Amino acid sequence: MTGTYGLGQEVFVQHRNLLFSVAYRILGTAADAEDAVQDAWLNWSAADRSRVADPKAYLTRIVSNVALERLRSTHRKRESYVGPWLPEPILTSGDTAEAVADAESVSMAMLVVLETLSPLERAVFVLREVFGFNHAEIAEAVERSEAAVRQAAHRARAHVRARRPRFPADRSRQREVTERFFAAATGGDVNALMELLSPDVTLWTDGGGKVRQALRPVVGAQTVAAWFAAIGGVSYQGVEPADMTAELAEINGGPGIVFGGAGRVIATVTFDFDADGRITTIHNVANPDKLQAVADGTTRTLGTR
Repeated sequence: MTGTYGLGQEVFVQHRNLLFSVAYRILGTAADAEDAVQDAWLNWSAADRSRVADPKAYLTRIVSNVALERLRSTHRKRESYVGPWLPEPILTSGDTAEAVADAESVSMAMLVVLETLSPLERAVFVLREVFGFNHAEIAEAVERSEAAVRQAAHRARAHVRARRPRFPADRSRQREVTERFFAAATGGDVNALMELLSPDVTLWTDGGGKVRQALRPVVGAQTVAAWFAAIGGVSYQGVEPADMTAELAEINGGPGIVFGGAGRVIATVTFDFDADGRITTIHNVANPDKLQAVADGTTRTLGTR
């Protein structure tokens, strides 16, 4: 009995990163994704595994279904959220070619677009476009007919294509601009910030009603530059400028900044870029409920294999 349990646990651990990768893309929050993976483990532990021909496919179906149900239950809560709702940031590793290729599908920009889909469309899009499952496999995972899955896939693909940002191929340019933004923001240099921003740049801030943030998007290079330059000169979330820290990090597959102080993470900042490397969108997550994954320091490789 112990040997069978141990083997089952070994198989689950082997696929755990994949399961989290699926759940996180469907849900947009690390905490909910971890809960979905835990539910999948409980299901796997109780299953008659002797009848499971393909453990990877079986586990993926379980976690997809659990994540879809969780997304449905949280969908209305997000509609009544205080201010803009942004995904929960996570630290990622882009050291491998595979991780670089998967970066767009886990970027803040893509997760924000996925938020505009229905729960079913989001799950179908993730399983089809990111993980390459066929329509029959997805239909079994989400407990819908294959025809319904095909229709959802078509709608989701068209919706995402119309709204997804266009990423430049040069990641080194993104890192360079992020480093320059970091230096300018921490130094309070408005002019240097202006040089890095697209004229119609948009800043989205998520405080969730827990900390003071802009409840509407901040638009325009001058306004956004002034907003960030001011951070270095005033108390922010109860942290004095002298006690504030900032460091570069890879967040959701791209370069970002983690702000801290008083022994805690107080915000993360990530960017979208245009083809010239200018910043077009900034996502600033300051809701403390969404910063635990970054505060824990766990780095993930959210691959699709």
